[in-house]
Parts: sequence; structure tokens; C-alpha cells
Amino acid sequence: MSPSSAIAPATLPRLHAARDLASLVGNTPLLPLRRLASNLPAGVEVWLKAEWFNPSGSVKARPARAILASALQQGALKRRRLLDATSGNMGIAYATLAAVWGIPVTLVMPANASAERQAILSALGAKLVLTDPDRGVDGAMVHAQRLAEAYPDRYYFANQYDHPVNWQAHYHTTGPEIWAQTGGKITHFVAGTGTGGTLMGAGRYLRSVQPAVQLIAVQPAEPQGGIEGLKNMQTTRRRPAIYDLRFPDRVMRMTRSPAETLALRLAREEGLFVGLSAAAAVTAALEVAADLRSGVVVALLPDDGHRYLSAQPWRGILSPP
Repeated sequence: MSPSSAIAPATLPRLHAARDLASLVGNTPLLPLRRLASNLPAGVEVWLKAEWFNPSGSVKARPARAILASALQQGALKRRRLLDATSGNMGIAYATLAAVWGIPVTLVMPANASAERQAILSALGAKLVLTDPDRGVDGAMVHAQRLAEAYPDRYYFANQYDHPVNWQAHYHTTGPEIWAQTGGKITHFVAGTGTGGTLMGAGRYLRSVQPAVQLIAVQPAEPQGGIEGLKNMQTTRRRPAIYDLRFPDRVMRMTRSPAETLALRLAREEGLFVGLSAAAAVTAALEVAADLRSGVVVALLPDDGHRYLSAQPWRGILSPP
């Protein structure tokens, strides 16, 4: 069957008009890993939650919408700007939805954030404050907190790393979606930890409906960073308040090299062009799946790779085949 005849016109989904971008957050697809999982036992499946289908292009649309909605409901944004620290994706999610709702945004981020991220944020109208790249997002967080303390009438400091609405957004959306999409058959959930909101929120929901589900945190092996967007929660100078070290059933430490290798394979063998944190999650999921005789492993892919093209090591990895 040719691609053009695979779907008859009568079976195409009915399209609808969206209320606004915010109403499109969530309900992202679950995609099967095929070629890269072909050597697994017949009873083992690996599925990927493709979060770049969200408005703003990443999983961060979920907590950003929830935090903004909560702040608006509380009146915290009257005559004040939203302020937060970000490595990029949360900032883009804030700026996207804030543009829809008419909210001014100031974002503090390390100066070495990729050119693509900075350009997108500027295009969306966010005011950027760039901080010492050597201090990473932890340094950006300290600077944002100082701004909020110095100008309380000017800024509402959202503080995504400590805000309980962060993980609650995943409890109410990401977790239920995965449960429904797998027909309740999920046995293992794999997610990287940046703020920890995805694992804590989706994981809490999945445990509430299936106590035996295994929750795997993916973190960089290096004490400080190593894979953009992920934190080593054991060694970080500033652990997010919403993250509980005892919560995951297993923590898998990943280095850049395997993630880089798999990122290229995902693009060329599965058509999935993703960021390194997503590739690290898939690497971990495949390692978990290789030890199973049966099971349904779901890895969350927070974004795609388009925001990293100008940064190392993408220029080398993405050379023509």
C-alpha cells in the first residue's frame, strides 16, 4: 500500500477550530519505537511521548499554562511582569502563552543558551536577562530571585523549580494521557529530570492507578550538568523543592556520548529529530527494555532538536550522511 492510499479520505479525523493556543496544550501522541526496538523480545514494547506537539514545542507548555493560569486567577500578574529563570524551553512556553494572554515576561537565562532559543524568545517579545554561563541555570535562578526581592511591585516570580503547580500540571494531564494511551498497560515510565516536575507529577498519577509501575529518572552522570536540560539531583547546588530524591524507583545516569549517538540514530532510522535530553531518555528506556521479558516502557521526549542546531555537538553530529 502506497503512502497516498494508506488513509482513505473518509477515515481522516474531523478538524476543529481551537479556542486559542492554550487550549491545544496536552494530548500529545504516543509513538512506537520500531527499528531501534526490533531486537527486543516480542512481549516488550517501547513507546515515546512526543511533547514537541505542544504549543511552544516542548513539554514545558504544560506547567507554563498551569502556572500562568494560577497566577492570573490569584491576581498576581496585575501591573506586574512574569519573572522566572530558564534554560530555554520553559521560557519559550511562558512567552508563547503569555503573548496569547497579554502578559509581559522577563526571563533570566545563562548567556550560553543556544542562539535559536534566544532568537525565539526575542521574537515572542520576552525581555531577556543573560547571566554568567559558568553558573548555569542555578546562577540564573539566584539572579531572578534577587530581582524579585529588589522590585516586588514590578515582578511576579513564578519560580518553576519550587512551584507545586509545576508537578500538578503533569499529574492532571501527562499521567492520565499515558495511562489512557497505553490502555493501562504501562509498566515503566522513563523521564529526564530538570525541575523534576514531569517525573513527580506523571509518576504520582501512574502510581495512583498502578502501584507496581516502575518510575525511572534520567539524569546526567556529571556532577554539574553534562546534558542540557537535565540536573543531577544528587549533586546539584540547588535541588528543586518539588523533587523528592526518594521518589524514583531507579535513577539512570547518562553521559553525552551515548545520547549523541542515539540522537543521530533516532533521526535517521526513526525520523525523530530530538534534543539530547530526549535521546538520553530513549537510551535509558532501551536499557530498561533489554532486561525485560514483557512490559510496556514509555519514555517522555521533552522537545525536538531544532533549538540546538547552532550549539555543540550538533554541528558535528548532524553532518550529511
